Amino acid sequence: MQQGMTDELYEHVNQYHDHPDFTERERLAARFAEQYALDHTGIDDALWERMREHFSDVEMVELTITCGFCVGIGRAFQVLDIARDFDVLWSREPSTD
Repeated sequence: MQQGMTDELYEHVNQYHDHPDFTERERLAARFAEQYALDHTGIDDALWERMREHFSDVEMVELTITCGFCVGIGRAFQVLDIARDFDVLWSREPSTD
């Protein structure tokens, strides 16, 4: 069984909200991750309720912890000025250039 994203699907991650190859569960996870990274205090009860329709409590905890780790490691890499192999161009964060 293959797990994870294919290269082709990854190329469309910036279109997760309406790309037909993403499942509703994947769209919701991506929306949560984006909200967590950009405005974690904006995660409201309505989003949690939608999450509960598609994820178990354990999965929601795992997703939240994974998002926290990824945001944290990204900030650590910035602080340490560790070079990146690629730029994530789909983010809504303002450019630092």
